[in-house]
Amino acid sequence: MIAFAALLAVASATLPTALAHGGVLAYSNAGNWYQGWAPYNSPTGQTTIQRPWATYNPIQDATDPTLACNDDGTSGALQLTATVAAGSKITAYWNQVWPHPYGPQLTYLAQCPGSTCTGVNANTLKWFKIDEAGLLSGTIANGTWGAGKMIADNSSWTTTIPSSVPSGNYLIRFETIALHSLPAQLYPECAQIQITGGGSLAPIDSELVTFPGGYSNSDPGLTVNLYTNDAKTQTTYPIPGPPLYRGAAGASSGSGGSSPTTTAKPTSPTTSASSPPASSAPAAGSVAQYGQCGGQGYSGPTGCVSPYTCSKVNDYYSQCL
Repeated sequence: MIAFAALLAVASATLPTALAHGGVLAYSNAGNWYQGWAPYNSPTGQTTIQRPWATYNPIQDATDPTLACNDDGTSGALQLTATVAAGSKITAYWNQVWPHPYGPQLTYLAQCPGSTCTGVNANTLKWFKIDEAGLLSGTIANGTWGAGKMIADNSSWTTTIPSSVPSGNYLIRFETIALHSLPAQLYPECAQIQITGGGSLAPIDSELVTFPGGYSNSDPGLTVNLYTNDAKTQTTYPIPGPPLYRGAAGASSGSGGSSPTTTAKPTSPTTSASSPPASSAPAAGSVAQYGQCGGQGYSGPTGCVSPYTCSKVNDYYSQCL
């Protein structure tokens, strides 16, 4: 862990200090650590699970051909693929300290045809959203956002690969969107993973998008102005992109993406309003495993299906575990 922290610090140090930009520099899953691509270094000899990406600068056009993975869509010459178990957590690490706390966090998957994603152009794939967090509390102008939560979690974001996702080869796309200026600043990067031990719940057409194509420059979630008088009282934010995949945490409760994932381990359930108390014989409920069951501002069902109980992850999110 110490060695990886040093690796991440070195990678962060390579960022141009004149630019308050960057991207995903590394990943971790089940105790395995993966250094990301170094975009301004020579591609010769670079080998990583991350797709090559071009620049630390943001994408500011929703129709940009590099929107899928911040690149031309192709894999690297020495491309690697990480094996990731369905139901496990995968964490993306941005350069520290990420400077943009106002905006959403999003994670997508896209399944590749055949036996590998290597050689498959990301622009040809269909993407579905497995995680999102927008305005978590407060107002558009002064609230706590998914990006602010990412910064508070050591400039990292952890997403659970849904247990229901079919096994196969995928690209995973972590994205943060900065809303402090207009046009909005989009920062996506992708990595290749092979999901094992998955389920049988394939995404439906309404959950699938292409990039570019998944967003438009007129999307309310990309055109919101943090500095208007309306923003001082507005407490809702429409997260861009398709609806959450049905098997994603929070999707079954209709949370609308207001629930973040976090790098912290779930704590024991408490008796606060944000998380109902656990009992030795949990009451029957309707929320599936990994679904949202509590949190500030949450108004959906709070009972978990047996044998799961509602566990508080943070003040904004409790889930059935």
